[in-house]
Amino acid sequence: MTTTRKQFTLLAVAALAASLGGSAWAQGGTYPAKPVTLVVPTAAGGTTDLSARMLAQALGPVLGQSVIADNKGGGNGSIAASAVKRAEPDGYTLLMQYSGYHVISPHLTKQKQWEQSDFQPVANVISAPQIIVVRNDLPVKTLAELIAYAKANPGKLNYASSGNGSLQHVTGAMLEQQGGVKMVHVPYKGTGPALQDLLGGQVDLTFGTAPPFMPHIAAGKLRVLAVTGKERLPSLPDAPTTAEAGYPKVDATSWFAVFAPAAVPKPVIDKLAADIRTVVQSPAFKQKAQEQGATADYQTPQQLGDKAKVELANWATVVKTSKIEAE
Repeated sequence: MTTTRKQFTLLAVAALAASLGGSAWAQGGTYPAKPVTLVVPTAAGGTTDLSARMLAQALGPVLGQSVIADNKGGGNGSIAASAVKRAEPDGYTLLMQYSGYHVISPHLTKQKQWEQSDFQPVANVISAPQIIVVRNDLPVKTLAELIAYAKANPGKLNYASSGNGSLQHVTGAMLEQQGGVKMVHVPYKGTGPALQDLLGGQVDLTFGTAPPFMPHIAAGKLRVLAVTGKERLPSLPDAPTTAEAGYPKVDATSWFAVFAPAAVPKPVIDKLAADIRTVVQSPAFKQKAQEQGATADYQTPQQLGDKAKVELANWATVVKTSKIEAE
């Protein structure tokens, strides 16, 4: 091959590479060019759904495209996770993940439909501790009184959860261990049905993030005994933390975060993370989250990924010690 031909070939290859590279960056730079779907692994009404809809409403104008919350509940989050895992990795199908499904469910499911490696973290959006809530006519007003009542009436108290292996279930088991009591676990298919039976007096207490319970607490239909986080909630200033109530090891905080299929290009992840940060750190979003009994809590992809790995390992110990099994 002559020098001229060699030069021509090298120039042609360089031009093609530049063209392809420019095209890839252009695709990332123009993202999104159509509406984005945010898949929700729960039914409507719970904190995961509320977090997704809060984010979708505020994120749309920042992205310049509609963000649609799409509920695909069931299977301890596996239906939604599987749908996002199989989606085209272009950033148009995302998962609004609930921490209980992400770091607890994997320890309970024998036949896994998804793995941690199927997703990459985008951003944490909201964090919220579990609260301990009792029916209004239960004769206890503090966590200490609840433990004393449970000891005096072994096996009489029952607590609702959103299903076997849910964070509510694990929190209940944790309280039983730390308080030295025995209660009856009553699993439901979601927070909504559990809440309705608590209001109706069919169950005595439950655990969960504050948003779905706030209207009923304000109306005096339910009583909150404690917050299972490290700090009191501004929306429930009179409710002590479990540490203040004498049970510091009863600590269960949920988080709600955006994940994407593993192969989504980094420029798209970076844009999503930056725009979600703009939303979550805005005064309006922070105020709305606080009113719901939650905290706007932005975390970068790296921070979210690191947190998920640590909690996955920590909850493995809790699940094994409690001998909890999935449905």
